[in-house]
Amino acid sequence: MSDTTNVPRQPATWRIVLAAILDFFTIFWAAGFFVASTFGGRTENGFALDGGPAFLCFALIVAYFVVFNKFLGGTIWKRILRAKRTDR
Repeated sequence: MSDTTNVPRQPATWRIVLAAILDFFTIFWAAGFFVASTFGGRTENGFALDGGPAFLCFALIVAYFVVFNKFLGGTIWKRILRAKRTDR
């Protein structure tokens, strides 16, 4: 018998970091434009949020990471880059 077990390979650290960065920019842009369009924060160059709408955007960003990682098996970019860790 062999002492080695069938251990799945872990993704490279650069994939995990890149996925986190791309996820943050993606959800920041999407949530920012959604909140700005809803509450009137759109500008010529994008959006500008302050006060309640900025807090709502922040809450949507946090919710994205929590919901996707906990309940849906990983965020969008983690799935695209195959950067999901299997030891957790």
